Amino acid sequence: MSKIKSNPTKPIEQYEHKDKERLNNPPVGLVNAHSDNGGYSKKTYQYDPHLDPQLQWAGKAEHTSFDVPTVSLHVHERIDPRRIIETVQKAEEIPSQMSLFQEKKKPLREAIEFYKHKENWANRLIAGDSLLVMNSLLEKEGMSEKIQMVYFDPPYGIKYGSNFQPFVNDTALKSSDNDADLTAEPEMLKAFRDTWELGIHSYLTYIRDRLLLANELIHNSGSVFVQISEENLHRVRNVMDEVFGDKNFVAVITVKKASVMFAKKLLNSASFYILWYAKDKENIKYRQLYTDKDIQWFAENAGSHLWAENIKTKETRKTTPIERENIKDFLSLNPDVKIFGTWSLNAQGMEKQEPYNFQNKDYYPPKGTQWKTSYPDGLDKLKKENRLQVEGNNLRVRLYPEDYPVMAINNLWDKIGAASNKIYVVQTSEELPKRCMLMSTDPGDLVLDITCGSGTTAFVAENWGRRWITCDTSRISIALAKQRLLTANFDFYELAHPNEGIGSGLKYKTVAHVTLGSIANNEIAQEETLYDQPFSDSKRQRVTGPFTVEAVPAPVARSFDDVETDAGFEADNSISRSGETLRQDEWRGELLRTGVRAKGGKIIEFTRVEPLSGTRFLQAEAETKEDNPKKVVVCFGLEHAPLEQRTVELALDECSTLRPKPDIILFCAFQFDPEARKDIEETILSLFN
Repeated sequence: MSKIKSNPTKPIEQYEHKDKERLNNPPVGLVNAHSDNGGYSKKTYQYDPHLDPQLQWAGKAEHTSFDVPTVSLHVHERIDPRRIIETVQKAEEIPSQMSLFQEKKKPLREAIEFYKHKENWANRLIAGDSLLVMNSLLEKEGMSEKIQMVYFDPPYGIKYGSNFQPFVNDTALKSSDNDADLTAEPEMLKAFRDTWELGIHSYLTYIRDRLLLANELIHNSGSVFVQISEENLHRVRNVMDEVFGDKNFVAVITVKKASVMFAKKLLNSASFYILWYAKDKENIKYRQLYTDKDIQWFAENAGSHLWAENIKTKETRKTTPIERENIKDFLSLNPDVKIFGTWSLNAQGMEKQEPYNFQNKDYYPPKGTQWKTSYPDGLDKLKKENRLQVEGNNLRVRLYPEDYPVMAINNLWDKIGAASNKIYVVQTSEELPKRCMLMSTDPGDLVLDITCGSGTTAFVAENWGRRWITCDTSRISIALAKQRLLTANFDFYELAHPNEGIGSGLKYKTVAHVTLGSIANNEIAQEETLYDQPFSDSKRQRVTGPFTVEAVPAPVARSFDDVETDAGFEADNSISRSGETLRQDEWRGELLRTGVRAKGGKIIEFTRVEPLSGTRFLQAEAETKEDNPKKVVVCFGLEHAPLEQRTVELALDECSTLRPKPDIILFCAFQFDPEARKDIEETILSLFN
């Protein structure tokens, strides 16, 4: 990836999916319970408790169903990199401010009727829990069976430092936990708690719930890929068998690590894995990928049937075992030599057993076999093309490495390399989602990554002309992915049908697959399409297409009348701005049990944490556990949206009216608005001095 460079000699292009549309989800701040087309609701998902066999873990028997709040996804930004560049270029010519995202204006009525009207497709970068995001796509946008591929890269292990990045510029993978880092991104504490509260048990629940929703989103011909380590490979495969059915298992792909840490007393781990399942294996979309044929692989595959041929004299001889061990060195020391392998000319059968005369000697198929090609025309053609080779008393056919210069990839992937230009602590190599994507999708297909990280899957999808949706709980992840996509520069791949756009496909290179049949029978050699080698137009440069930055919104506050009406309904996981909720009761209990980590790693513990009455923006009061206890008041933020600057201001004003005056005001939230964070850091010291 490189920074966008404005080159006046090259037109700036981007792939736009003009034949695709999406529903008009609302801009941030313009939706309430009534205009959000449905208001507050939950969707219940259920498992089949009668699956047999199945993996068991703590809490699974009770977790036969679960509810997910149905929330809208609010658009915070609309970004069009090409338009940004054009705006900058025309800044001196056009005095007025230009839009950075070209939009087709809709009538006012349509503009405010969210999720009812369609608009041009734009890719999507979403901040929020993947369960909420996927449920919204299903329930609000009707995207069941619309996703062609899902890529899921969950945490490998159970160490905090191995899964999360505390700062934008800190990409060190730490094996120990630094308490000072834990307050940097509060919403990640929730993600970590939800995933690892019960160790492997909550981890498997986390995985299974998300796979269940992913399965509903995947198209009938679609695929899901889960990247995992050996530590949980066997468990996650069992879970995927339960969700997708073992009949839809496709492959375990073994990926050789770019580097191996030699730290174990026993065998060191040199690989990790990708589990590949289909929605319906009988209807799966599959595109075979190839790599350049390795000359050493060819030599080893031919074995004792590998020959060396002098290009000038045409003399041939068998290679020795030592020469075959390192065929590259042998060829570099003998520039006038090329190699070929010989393969059998015989097949089972009794029909074509006549002798064939070659070099004044008759040759017969071995007992119980017949000539594999037509007799005698096929053998004559092989003779004319100098493709026959005598080995002992048998005739065999010559095949050269250049007859088929590629080989199909299998489920053992090496030479992948580490992620380049690393900006994220656990950044995935682009080659991994690239291969998965090219095998299972076509240009214009929709790809979903529910663990965005640094945005590698979105970046790869953009590069190869796929549509994409990606989400992450971490705002650091979203910020890094946004910057990466905004500044990306790609090759312009030639379109198969330019007038039809990227959805028509790309123009790819092909290679001939020369076989015994194509030589002997004068058949046209079959061509293999190289889906990872499209033709590039060097006269054009390409940037990321239009995309939106979205977020899971604040949930709707419910009146006491609604709560009483829904007596017995599961507690709302949101926080009301006024009044106490059961969710706040959980948080008070959590504060009392664990305390909080302040900056510098200091732990503040409490002797009591109780509801605070008579206030609107402060929900709890507490007392610190120390020789001289301090009075603490607590402001709880929203679960699915950032704590806003206005809320901080109101809480501070309310705090200043309390008597006796509190010693500490504690803001607890899973996300903080940048301005709110700034106010907290700048104001708190002066407030209590």
